[in-house]
Amino acid sequence: MFYSEKEESKQLPEPSSWPKFSGKGEYYHMELTEYIDGLFIDVPSIPHHWITARLNTALKGNASIWYTEMKEIHGRRNCPCWKSQIIQKYSSGTWIWQKTMSFNNDKYFVDNDPYEWCLGQYKRLKAMYPQMNIEMRNHKLLTQMPGELEHAVKCR
Repeated sequence: MFYSEKEESKQLPEPSSWPKFSGKGEYYHMELTEYIDGLFIDVPSIPHHWITARLNTALKGNASIWYTEMKEIHGRRNCPCWKSQIIQKYSSGTWIWQKTMSFNNDKYFVDNDPYEWCLGQYKRLKAMYPQMNIEMRNHKLLTQMPGELEHAVKCR
């Protein structure tokens, strides 16, 4: 089924519902880039300029200033390019090192909420190793659990 450009643009969520990113926050830039990736999965034929035009609304504060300056320097770019620039800018070596240290220091204890702990560790792993497959992520999570729990899970 073919949609007119107007009908297709209605498939995009309103910019006000997009995740916001101000240049602060532990994983907010990743949430924004993953959200944009999801838009291309949901509406594969969407033109890139429809997404990049909405970045002005999603980016706030320092991130908005940075984006405006980058547009002045580089002009119009497509979404993969902006995604790469956002990740390069906000996933610095120091940021990745902090995620690595947090991951290594955060061991699972029975008192932890398993869901919250796994989600936090999963986000750290995704930040440290974006290309890592799910099996390796699960293995890395198991290494952060006490020996008897790790053994019990591996034996299933």
